[in-house]
Amino acid sequence: MSKKVVMQDIADRLNLSKNSVSQALSGKDGVSEETRRLILETAEAMGYRYAKKPSASRQGSVKTIGLIASDFAFSMKFFGEIYLAVEREAKNHGINLLIQSITPEMKEQLILPSFIKDNQVDGLLILSHISTAYISNVIARGIPTVLIDHHHPLLQADAVLTNNRFSAYIAVKHLLDLGHRDIGILGNVAISPSYQERWEGYMLALREHGIEPREGRILVHTVEEEGIITETMNRVEEQPSAWFCLNDGFAYYVSSALRGLGYKIPDEISVCGFDNSHYSQMASPKITTMEVDLALFAHKAFEQLLWRIDNPDEAYQEILLPTHFIERESTAASTSPSIS
Repeated sequence: MSKKVVMQDIADRLNLSKNSVSQALSGKDGVSEETRRLILETAEAMGYRYAKKPSASRQGSVKTIGLIASDFAFSMKFFGEIYLAVEREAKNHGINLLIQSITPEMKEQLILPSFIKDNQVDGLLILSHISTAYISNVIARGIPTVLIDHHHPLLQADAVLTNNRFSAYIAVKHLLDLGHRDIGILGNVAISPSYQERWEGYMLALREHGIEPREGRILVHTVEEEGIITETMNRVEEQPSAWFCLNDGFAYYVSSALRGLGYKIPDEISVCGFDNSHYSQMASPKITTMEVDLALFAHKAFEQLLWRIDNPDEAYQEILLPTHFIERESTAASTSPSIS
């Protein structure tokens, strides 16, 4: 199969900027008539597909978009709230929304939903991680696509993401500002790039303060199950003065396990989470966390998808969304002696 010709290929052939090619193909001012004719002739010779009389925008013709996610993602309250916000965005724009849950069998066998196979959607949102192979198979269909809360070096698509590194940095800096120098981290980086990035933010904050984590403090391959986390806490020979957890579910179970071991939170050990999920408010005491604006997630993803539909040949973009720090009762000043 021959490679699809894009604007950059034409620009490279003529030694022009991509912007000049775009202006010529879209009929906009900015290039001479001679250059415009040359670009149009080259585009046709190279087999580039474009609308010779484009409308001002294709967004008004968008009738239907699709949203897919794994069974696992749809079962999580975090992603469920993003889905509901996407549904509201579609309704507000008068756009039909088709939804498909991707089962493990569909993922393994690369089976696509019928509305993707039959090109029944004008654009597509992919919520969270499915698998790189599966998402690559979807992207290869040529439907404008935006990833929500997921990205990967091999996936050539727009993505709307939480600024996980900087947000985790802020959370850990909060603990450092409270005098904590022995800070553990717990979670499961295998689940999502988001968790890997939060780990990186944790390391960035510590190293900026000249701190290397002590042995046994980096527990980033822990399954998010109460029994496993309780057993993990039981095996820690000497507890740090604070734990940073990769989401609020981990923080909730860590807090419960520590209280079960007789520790007072935050008097003896501080606990910080991430996401501001229901877990952070169920805990006793309530957990300090980083809040993710889920409605903003949906709005930006929808906005980016409409833009991508209208600008199919523009460079892929990653949009990083900020978080909001929420200080609650689970963190307090360290009473432990400083560690050199």
